[in-house]
Amino acid sequence: MKFRPLHDRVVVRRITAEEKTRGGIIIPDTAQEKPMEGEVIAAGPGSRNEAGVIVALDVKAGDRILFGKWSGTEVKLDGQELLIMKESDIMGVVEQGSDSVQKAA
Repeated sequence: MKFRPLHDRVVVRRITAEEKTRGGIIIPDTAQEKPMEGEVIAAGPGSRNEAGVIVALDVKAGDRILFGKWSGTEVKLDGQELLIMKESDIMGVVEQGSDSVQKAA
């Protein structure tokens, strides 16, 4: 991919949700919500603080993140559907070793 985000923006690929429930019921595509979990593909250098110094981002390429349902701008690059969002739209990083995050009911 030949795209470099600027400032505090990140490029994210959504991680697809499971198509079956734990009980084995298959959920059709039309009934599924868009996943709120993704992988950072690229990250900008960071934003400038009041002194003009660049403050690096907390996320890097390869991090698994959670973001808000309506966060980011959807774009299509190299045939992939991606999101471009500010770092402030990211809620947190999913640590390695946890398979997936459980949704609150």
